[in-house]
Amino acid sequence: MNEDRSTLRSGTLASLAGVSTDTLRYYERRGLLPRPPRDASGYRRYPQAAVVRVRVIQQALDAGFTIEDLARVLKQRDAGGAPCREVFRIARARLDELDDRIAGLSALREQLGRVVDQWEARLAVTPAGRMAGLLDGLAATPPDVRVRSLRRPAPKRTRR
Repeated sequence: MNEDRSTLRSGTLASLAGVSTDTLRYYERRGLLPRPPRDASGYRRYPQAAVVRVRVIQQALDAGFTIEDLARVLKQRDAGGAPCREVFRIARARLDELDDRIAGLSALREQLGRVVDQWEARLAVTPAGRMAGLLDGLAATPPDVRVRSLRRPAPKRTRR
């Protein structure tokens, strides 16, 4: 058995990079990871550099880059381009989005804290075993005072 030790099979790459083999195949399908050649037995054989590539992908996803963002900049980089300004622009946009989300979460926390304080006062005067109407009380709250979650709206369905 003459196995090429300079390349990695899927399971080895997945283990070294901390992902599953399904994740590797997904990255290939989405254009993040170049499709590797196969050996005589049909096994994928990745170059050693694929370990770093998968780790970069994982870290970028953790930082808020989307699959589409990464596919675009990695394609440009693989073609010899220098997508650094695009990478910076994406990261800056993600940071701005994160700042907005943190501000929204802080406001939500304050609003929910006020509601919990009101509920605590209501429960203090409600006999045990009797309904205090906590959830029903939310409906009586004026819309401008209401607790607003940061749920994202459901995606619009497209017809096929």
